[in-house]
Amino acid sequence: MNAVTAIRRLALAGALLCLVVVVLGAWVRLTAAGLGCPDWPGCYGHVTPAGAMANAAAAEARFPGWQIDSGKAWREMIHRYAATTLGLIIVVITALAIANRSSRLVPTAFAVMLLATVVFQGILGMLTVTWLLKPLIVTLHLVFGLTTLAMLAWLWLTMRRRGGRVPDEATSPARDAPRAVRRWALIGLVALALQIALGGWTSSNYAAVSCPDFPTCQGKWWPDMDFRNAFVLWRGLDINYEGGVLDHPARVAIHFTHRVGAVVASLALLMAAWTALRRVRSPAVGRAAVYVVGALALQVVIGITMVVGGFPLSLATAHNAGAALLVLAVVLLHRRIRAVTIEPAPA
Repeated sequence: MNAVTAIRRLALAGALLCLVVVVLGAWVRLTAAGLGCPDWPGCYGHVTPAGAMANAAAAEARFPGWQIDSGKAWREMIHRYAATTLGLIIVVITALAIANRSSRLVPTAFAVMLLATVVFQGILGMLTVTWLLKPLIVTLHLVFGLTTLAMLAWLWLTMRRRGGRVPDEATSPARDAPRAVRRWALIGLVALALQIALGGWTSSNYAAVSCPDFPTCQGKWWPDMDFRNAFVLWRGLDINYEGGVLDHPARVAIHFTHRVGAVVASLALLMAAWTALRRVRSPAVGRAAVYVVGALALQVVIGITMVVGGFPLSLATAHNAGAALLVLAVVLLHRRIRAVTIEPAPA
């Protein structure tokens, strides 16, 4: 197996595993298992929850005030095992990229940035536990998790082309996408990133259930809200944020802002897809734009159904998976636009 094939396969495996890790992270958070193990990287000083349960009294004695919950501990550790495996995959990708840097298979800077991102993600995972689910850290953990997913997907799409499977945009008569296409694609990406951050802030502050109705919130188009306390990023350490610490009006303000952000992000993504469809003569770019619209529609349906259905765990977890799929669709759109605007057609 040559280096191109190896990196391509590892990037695909990493992207798929990263998608699983993102969904597992949501599942852990939504089932209140984020502090299932109060230490890191082990669980009550053991490699597995089974080891802690085998001598529960001694394990709990090391962590006064904590009581082992086997279900929560296993959910948390399964997420950590998957994340650790993902980290090892990225280490191998980086090592292969550096070892073959003379061939310029993968820009060394990109490989190092990917490794730095997953290392930082691991640090955030540690701080999520040791800082007792601080909303800022939990939100950053989500954002950088999806950033890792986007980078792995971009790498796979790039290596897929270099492996000889060239999408049909390279044979398109359009060799230069208009500036408006690139501009709207970037605006859509930024809007999506901000909306994901808002979603993480909503979840980490336990504000999702603050607006149990749709399209109104608390039966009003403009409910009573406390924006002053809703977006305070730092409230100090030694505060256990499990269950949330904000008053109801502040949580309503967070949820309401997330809904407004959903409208703004949806409009930006629709405009990006529409501009690409109308102004780039490339079937591959057109399909990518359709994927963006489809992923966006799915995410909107999941979000509305989740509220109307009373926030069931399955739909709340699916909402995070939908965000990840939307990120993948937007990455694909950007990659194919870049292929049209920068990469030359084969001779």
